[in-house]
Amino acid sequence: MKLEESLKKCPVIKRGEYNYFVHPITDGIPLVEPSLLREVACRILKIVDFSEVDKIVTAEAMGIHLATTLSLYTDIPFVIIRKRSYGLEGEIPVFQKTGYSKGQLYVNGIKEGDKVVIVDDVISTGGTMIAIIEALKRAGAEIKDIVCVIERGKGREIVEKKTGYKIKTLVKIDVVDGKVVIK
Repeated sequence: MKLEESLKKCPVIKRGEYNYFVHPITDGIPLVEPSLLREVACRILKIVDFSEVDKIVTAEAMGIHLATTLSLYTDIPFVIIRKRSYGLEGEIPVFQKTGYSKGQLYVNGIKEGDKVVIVDDVISTGGTMIAIIEALKRAGAEIKDIVCVIERGKGREIVEKKTGYKIKTLVKIDVVDGKVVIK
């Protein structure tokens, strides 16, 4: 499959002590091939039931292309959790911390009773996902499913234990000796 093959070839860089893999799905570089994006979307569509979903929710920035593609396939609108405040009525600020960054995220466009699927590119520490889940619960949304394309580290387990929500992933990886390894 293209996703796994492309992961095996992607470069790994250091961000402080964090080994950061650089991949089209997670970083938009070096090049996002339509066939790779299509494969990822089709694989998500096979494992997530969108039939009772009102909105697809993703975090800025690297979930946007995933949510856009899924929205085009399903005709379900999507909401982007942004890194800056717009000051709109009902905006929900939420703090998130990852393995290499931290800061505020802002949720807009979610109403009480909305049925949502959360889509993200990668889950590694779980910090962003926990923040998103907490914000959506505060807004009164019903989380129908959660899917992350790439799983790395213990983030999925941490989120599931802390929130009670199961997270689906397409591929699990690790970084060993400066290379991505498929598990």
